Amino acid sequence: MSNEPYLVNLALKLADGLEKRSPESLEKHRSFILAQQQPDGGFTGREGDSDLYYTGFAVRSLGILGGVEKQEAAAISQFLRQFQLETLSTIDLLSWLYCALIVQASGGEDLLATAPENWNARILQNLERLRTTDGGYAKSEQGALGSTYHSFLVVLIYQLIGLDVPAPNDLIQFLYDRQRDDGGFVEISPMKRSGTNPTAAAVATLNILNSMDEELKGDVYDFLKQVKSTEGGFQANTRIPFADGLSTFTGLLTARDLGLSSLIDPEQILKFMTEWLEFPTGGFRGASWDEQADVEYTFYGLGVLALLATWPDS
Repeated sequence: MSNEPYLVNLALKLADGLEKRSPESLEKHRSFILAQQQPDGGFTGREGDSDLYYTGFAVRSLGILGGVEKQEAAAISQFLRQFQLETLSTIDLLSWLYCALIVQASGGEDLLATAPENWNARILQNLERLRTTDGGYAKSEQGALGSTYHSFLVVLIYQLIGLDVPAPNDLIQFLYDRQRDDGGFVEISPMKRSGTNPTAAAVATLNILNSMDEELKGDVYDFLKQVKSTEGGFQANTRIPFADGLSTFTGLLTARDLGLSSLIDPEQILKFMTEWLEFPTGGFRGASWDEQADVEYTFYGLGVLALLATWPDS
C-alpha cells in the first residue's frame, strides 16, 4: 500500500493547481463557502443544519484555496467536538478525520489528543463489521453486498488512522470482480452498466493497493471515452445524456492518475465548467439544469479547475 494518505496527496495536487489561477477568480468561491458556515462551526448543504458530510467538503475546499484561518479552524473544532468517533457512519467518520487533520495542520487543536489509547483499534473493529463475503465493504452492517464506493472510503479511513487494510488481496479481487465488459466498474455486483464514479473509486483504490496494470488502464481508457459528453465534461454513465460536476471531476482525476492525457480536451472542459456550472457570484452547481450551488459541487468545480491548470501540455 502507498504510505502517503491519498486525500493528503490529492489536496496538495489541487492546491498547487489553484495557485496558478488568479486570486480574484477564486476569492468569490472562498466567500461562498464561508457563507455556508453555521453558528455551531459546521457547514450546511442546500438546506438544514450543519452536517459532517458538507463540512468535510467545505473544509477540503478551504484547504485547497490557501488554507483554513485559525479563527475558522477554532469554529470547525467546536463543531467536531460534538461527535463520538465510534458512532459515526463510514462517510461521516472520513469527513470527521479529514477535518480534524486540516484543523491541526492549520494551527488548531489536536482533536485526537484526548481520544482513548486504542481509538484506532476500535475503528478497525467497526469497519471490519462492514466487511462482506465478497471481499468488499458494505454501507452498513445490514448490507449483504460490498460497495465499490464504500470500500474506497474504508481504505481512505485506514490510511488516515495509520493502519493497513486487513486481507487486501480479498479487496483487490472484489474490485476486479466489479469490472464489466465496457471497461469500467460498477457499484455493486448485480449491476451491468459501469459508472464513472464507481470506476474512479475502483481505480483509486487499486492504485493505493498497487494493483493497477497496463491492461486495466486500457480498459478504463475505453470506458472513459464512452462517457465523454459533447458538453465537455463526463457523464455519470452512458445512459445519462448530460455531464455533471462530480463525474467530470472523477473522470478527469482518473485520466490524470492513469496518464490518459490524450483523452482530455482541457479547453472544452474548462468552458463547460466556467460557462455552465460556475456561478459568477461564487460556488458551482451540479449540472447545467441545476439552479443552486452547494459546497460539495464547489469542491468538485475547484478540483476540475485545479487539475486543468496543471494538465500536461495545457
